[in-house]
Amino acid sequence: MAGKPGRPGAAKGGKGPTKGSGGKNKRSLEGRGPTPKAEDRAWHPAGKRKAAAERYAAAGGKPKPKVAGINRAPKAKAGDDTENVTGRNSVLEALRAKIPATAFYIAQRVEMDDRVKEMLSIATHRGIPVMEVTRPELDRMAGFDGVHQGVALKVPPYEYAHPQDLLEQIVETGQTPLLVALDGVTDPRNLGAIIRSTAAFGGQGLIIPQRRSAGVNSAAWKTSAGAAARIPVAMASNLTTTLKEFKKQGVFVLGLDGGGDVSLPALELADRPVVIVVGSEGKGLSRLVIETCDQIVSIPISSATESLNAGIAASVALYQVATIRAASE
Repeated sequence: MAGKPGRPGAAKGGKGPTKGSGGKNKRSLEGRGPTPKAEDRAWHPAGKRKAAAERYAAAGGKPKPKVAGINRAPKAKAGDDTENVTGRNSVLEALRAKIPATAFYIAQRVEMDDRVKEMLSIATHRGIPVMEVTRPELDRMAGFDGVHQGVALKVPPYEYAHPQDLLEQIVETGQTPLLVALDGVTDPRNLGAIIRSTAAFGGQGLIIPQRRSAGVNSAAWKTSAGAAARIPVAMASNLTTTLKEFKKQGVFVLGLDGGGDVSLPALELADRPVVIVVGSEGKGLSRLVIETCDQIVSIPISSATESLNAGIAASVALYQVATIRAASE
């Protein structure tokens, strides 16, 4: 047989194994040394900030001074369920009402009027962290179509009252209940406007259903102009059931509807304990709520106008009730 038999599976023409590495892998075994600091790495954000500061200093610039007592704000954590109250009136009212805020945000180079000075004073006195942020950051916190006026306050999720507890507290103080219930109002700005009107005309609180309703969020806070800090909002698991329970306790349920059988100026129940129910702009009052109402009240308006905004309708009705009550005293 020609040739020498080879070992099965052996590579042909290859050399045998070499003893040792000859120092070829010595450098890889030594490692790369300690990791440099973030500010010493040119590609790292900290390194870029350091380089920019050095260039600024070399050009004769001075470091930007910080406002006393104000820190740079950290970015919000994912899943944060807190609310941001924005606007000078809303933030100031929330601070005055001692809402348990976790941070007060103020824009860089904000105009320091009396309200801002009072906010800073209250926040400092209560130990609330004061954070300096850019206006774009405040824009993000205020959300779409939000107006922050250079300030924002981070507060925990709104704590809703129980409808029965709300009614009992009003009765215990010797007041005649004047409440507003919302049936299908899903715009938080309408909710905020109605909270504000309730406070303006002597109402003691609102009731919203747990489902298919706007909640007290940052938009409602802003529109209420701070009234959300003074007027409690109760949440009912079932609005119709709650209204029926109120009726058993002597509260009259008045529904607002354009086709009502009683005109608002002719209302005779204004001096009694009442809850005014406002429906959504599109569908109005639901069938079950209409069946629960003691009276369906209409607001006289020009024939050229089809209907009123939910917030405006509530304001007109509250004003009428407040006027009648003031005249009867």
